[in-house]
Amino acid sequence: MVFTYYPNRRDVQKAQKADDPLLLLVAYDESEALVSNIDDAFEHHVLLKKLGYSEATIDRYFRAVLNRDGADWTLVCPRDYKGIKDRNKRIETFYNDGAGAISRAAVALGCKNRINIPDRYRRHLDTLAK
Repeated sequence: MVFTYYPNRRDVQKAQKADDPLLLLVAYDESEALVSNIDDAFEHHVLLKKLGYSEATIDRYFRAVLNRDGADWTLVCPRDYKGIKDRNKRIETFYNDGAGAISRAAVALGCKNRINIPDRYRRHLDTLAK
């Protein structure tokens, strides 16, 4: 996994040392991870744009906000994830893939790999529990 830092690695590490929240985007194939202090990019779409990516590529990344305590995952499963037609199977696969990818990226950044899914993003998981 190749890490790209915005605006640069030094500034991200400085923010991380202060335990400021970091934006994290991890490519679905785990080939890359994009990281920024939340104050430098504000949200995941903005981070993509600042790094020269199209905002439309957002659905190629697992998205989280992390600090030393762990990661808050913006769990939004695209309808075409891995071409899986069955909704429940698609969400289950997305969840398993994302949990692993975000954990590995968090550990590589020196953060605990505890992942939290805020209530507003739990609707996908809630449908699986039924």
